[in-house]
Amino acid sequence: MSEANLILRARLGDGAAWTELVREHQQAVFRLAYLLLGDSDEADDVAQETFIRAFRSLDRFDVERPPRPWLLRIASNLALNRRRAAGRYLSALQRLLWAGPEPAGVRMPEESLPAGEADTLWRALRRLSATDQQVIYLRYFLELSVAETAEAMETAPGTVKSRLNRALNRLREVIEREFPGLWKERIA
Repeated sequence: MSEANLILRARLGDGAAWTELVREHQQAVFRLAYLLLGDSDEADDVAQETFIRAFRSLDRFDVERPPRPWLLRIASNLALNRRRAAGRYLSALQRLLWAGPEPAGVRMPEESLPAGEADTLWRALRRLSATDQQVIYLRYFLELSVAETAEAMETAPGTVKSRLNRALNRLREVIEREFPGLWKERIA
């Protein structure tokens, strides 16, 4: 059965149709939330909230369009909002505890991870802005096309291409500056 038919049936109260839609897209929604948040419990919460919000908005969804970019857009917005709120909380907590900038010599936990290549790349990605991370995750980690990425980010495909180019250049700069060993491993 097509996704459009499942959506139409779910609108009429067919729980099995909605369950099938959730099952079909749950992994991608969770993966994106996890990539943006880095915490499986937070990602679970965002995935659940994504499907609750999608269900509430099902009547307004255009069944001629694929639901995955729509669901990923909801998940992105929720995850980024959660991340911003956590960032504000951590900044306030840091100001309260340290009464100023982080003292020299104090290392964040993420900087003490094992020196494996995947961990190093992950740490480099986390140095980018949320928008840069989002476009890289959607395009390369979730393997969406440029058009699907554009729809998930609510922007034009050309904008996705330029944002992706800038994000990859920034990632390259971060790797060269902060993780030169990773760069040398790729060249060798």
